[in-house]
Amino acid sequence: MKYSILYKRSAADELLLLPASNAHKVKSAIDNLAVNPRPQGCIKLSGLINEYRIRVGNYRIIYAIADNVIIVTVIRIAHRKDAYR
Repeated sequence: MKYSILYKRSAADELLLLPASNAHKVKSAIDNLAVNPRPQGCIKLSGLINEYRIRVGNYRIIYAIADNVIIVTVIRIAHRKDAYR
């Protein structure tokens, strides 16, 4: 079963601002979430119900999974030093 990928407007803007070499890797990782929304290495964020993060180099992708409607929503894409602020 393939999940749909949705982006918050702010996350889409953050993706556009990434350097080209990193943007390609991040976009590829996000596309892989459609097939497997909980890949090896993903970490569930504590204190939140359905939010996870994955690491892509120095960048973090924070996303939410809605299993009942088969949607992955990308909430934030940020450098690791800024990801949790």
